[in-house]
Amino acid sequence: MSIRPLHDRVLVKPLDAETKTAGGLIIPDTVQEKPQEGKVVSVGAGTKAEDGTVTPLDVKKGDRVLFGKWSGTEVKVDGDTLMIMRESDIMGILE
Repeated sequence: MSIRPLHDRVLVKPLDAETKTAGGLIIPDTVQEKPQEGKVVSVGAGTKAEDGTVTPLDVKKGDRVLFGKWSGTEVKVDGDTLMIMRESDIMGILE
């Protein structure tokens, strides 16, 4: 199965959260924070204006992005956990 986001939506694969502290302590799953970093898997065509013109998105497939803790909706595709969110939920591109 594959998902193609529509309009201004972006499909992001969250990067794994750290499981150890700098001191070497293992962080249990119950207290780990939600990931806020991910890799763009797919993007929609862009936002459509009232006159019908389409403005392409600033992010592209392969970009590493930073997003809010509670942004987007989690979806499962072929056993992978992905996030689908609006481009406006993305705070920046990591370079």
